Amino acid sequence: MIAFTLMTLVVSGLFSSGIFFSVHFVEKHLMSEEMDRKMDAILSDDSLAHSSSRLDVKTRFYSDAGAGLPSAPWMMTLTAGFHELERGGEAYYAYVRDEGGHRYLLLQEQQEFEAREQALFQVVAVGFLLSVVAACLLGWLLARKVMAPLVKLAWQVRQEDRLLSHSPPLALHYADDEIGHLAAAFDATLRRLHESLERERLFTGDVSHELRTPLMVIAGSCELLAARPLAEREREQVERIARSVKEMHGLVDTFLMLARNDPKDSAFAADATLGQVVEEQCARWAPQIRAKGLDFQVRYPHGGDGNASAYNQTLLGAVLGNLLRNACHYTENGGVILTVLTHGFKVEDSGSGIPEAEQVTVFQPFVRGSGARGEGMGLGLSLVKRICASQGWRISVTSLPAGGCCFQVSLSSS
Repeated sequence: MIAFTLMTLVVSGLFSSGIFFSVHFVEKHLMSEEMDRKMDAILSDDSLAHSSSRLDVKTRFYSDAGAGLPSAPWMMTLTAGFHELERGGEAYYAYVRDEGGHRYLLLQEQQEFEAREQALFQVVAVGFLLSVVAACLLGWLLARKVMAPLVKLAWQVRQEDRLLSHSPPLALHYADDEIGHLAAAFDATLRRLHESLERERLFTGDVSHELRTPLMVIAGSCELLAARPLAEREREQVERIARSVKEMHGLVDTFLMLARNDPKDSAFAADATLGQVVEEQCARWAPQIRAKGLDFQVRYPHGGDGNASAYNQTLLGAVLGNLLRNACHYTENGGVILTVLTHGFKVEDSGSGIPEAEQVTVFQPFVRGSGARGEGMGLGLSLVKRICASQGWRISVTSLPAGGCCFQVSLSSS
């Protein structure tokens, strides 16, 4: 609309200016020639007085030569040639000629022509303003008409369920023009994205289903082995296998829930408080931390066991479990402290810590810090970050003055 209005403004402005300057040019050219002919006729007459008397009532002749001819003192200030001037509130055309040592002035009233000229200019000015207003209105109407299908297409593309369902093609609602071609391109892109999401869902579902079967077999075998008399070292290995199977079950459930990404799914139900999850994860990780010779403490600075709000046990357990596992894995001396806050928790360790330059990238997939060890792939903290993002939680990491680092998770959206 702005471009349309500016184009009209420029074109109308040039056209109006052309009319203005053309009128002045033609007026000056024609009147100069006419008054030059009149001056020739007057000066060629034997009697200047007789010639002056033959002029019409709107034309007067002045000269500083001859007898009985009126002369005007101010005419001496004009240069030779054609002039437009005003004197005493009246508009005149003046033509001055210097000849034979004398000055001759022909003065013609132009009040009537000036009025018509002003009326013409007013009409041009009004036409210019009306054309700009009309261009603005027409540009607005055209912009609405042109943009309406584009706005509709943008609204349709923004629908959240379009990727999650087999919606009708967008191109069916548009003509075979540029907007229709754009809608067809969106259809093709959305179709490929939908197919990719479907393949990911099927893969995740199949993997989760297929993994559960061998995990159940391993868990059953561990139970059978645990029921038999075993040496201390053998029993430790069986218990380690059982713990790993339980961790795998938790990971499979977590990955499956993240792949679904449907908050309305019953699997996302809030079924545990923060205190219950803390109790569950402490019972799981405290023995391993202490078995490594580390001190493990759970603190409640605000009293109680956190807030009474309910959270999804699988997702919150995965976040807390991963942080406790990392703290145990990267700490050789000192201990691990789990502090339960009113709306969250923090895990502190006395390990090697994370350099400040790496704290920004430590949550990215497949990124391992400079102090990484073991055969991990750098997916633990990435998984924690994805869970927090999906649930509206916030996680941050800071270095501790005495060494080690602190991971803090806020379960409040504010």
